[in-house]
Amino acid sequence: MSLARPLIAALLYLAASGLQASPLVDSAWLEKHLHDDKVKILEISVVPEQFDFGHIPGAHNLDWHTDLVDPLRRDIASRDALQALLRKAGVSRGDTLVLYGDNHNWFAAWGVWVLETYGLGDVKLLDGGRVKWEAEGRPLTREARPAEPGDLALSPLSETHRARLADVVAIAEGKAPGKLVDIRSPAEYQGQVIAPPGSTELSMRAGHIPGAVNVPWGELVNEDGTFKSVDELRRIYQAVGIDGSTPIVTYCRIGERSSHSWFALARLLGYPTRNYDGSWTEYGNAVGVPIDNPSGQVWRGL
Repeated sequence: MSLARPLIAALLYLAASGLQASPLVDSAWLEKHLHDDKVKILEISVVPEQFDFGHIPGAHNLDWHTDLVDPLRRDIASRDALQALLRKAGVSRGDTLVLYGDNHNWFAAWGVWVLETYGLGDVKLLDGGRVKWEAEGRPLTREARPAEPGDLALSPLSETHRARLADVVAIAEGKAPGKLVDIRSPAEYQGQVIAPPGSTELSMRAGHIPGAVNVPWGELVNEDGTFKSVDELRRIYQAVGIDGSTPIVTYCRIGERSSHSWFALARLLGYPTRNYDGSWTEYGNAVGVPIDNPSGQVWRGL
């Protein structure tokens, strides 16, 4: 009985709130629930400072540079650190957690992925993110709303949704089953550029992981930044031989853009997908791994 009551309460809340099983919520739904104590909102933007100049009312800001990563090693934040951060933002057991950000939700989707590794598999993403919210003239505030400490409990870290260097090398060398999806621009994939202009995280090699197909993340979204329909997404991936019948690994340069594609594949299509957060800055700097470089460009330290 003690287990049944919370489940019944959760189902009644979902029915009353209109919240569907979809991992996405739209802007109209979120505006309607801005004062719902069971809905907690987190902004995770490429430029965290813009939160101070206006954000969705009630939202709390997470800085991806410091809050979602380990400060002493290249890794995601520890369970204890992340749990303390979310509790400070008022997140409790049973809350509906909605993430949003700028740049088509790149880092918001990365936040969803990070939370997934700690057992939060029902975190929602605001479809269209910050840009769509602003374009529709929905409310913004500079007020930082204090929160009562929450009691959220994260699970131990799980590697279920995460790929490591050894995993992608095994797929590239045909020693393990899997499909690799490179979501970077065609120029990055072909090796014509090492990294997007202005990027400081670089690799020693240009190109892509052997066997990877190139499906740039931008193909997955509409003009307003919302995700294309499930049927459209399915057709996009089927065109390159991705149908969910084989395990999938997404990657980009540092793991954030690929989280956006991971979200589409894993959460919207339901395909078995892991995100390789080491991505090209790890793979392209690793010694002894196979690389395809159609352009033949050589890194010269410039």
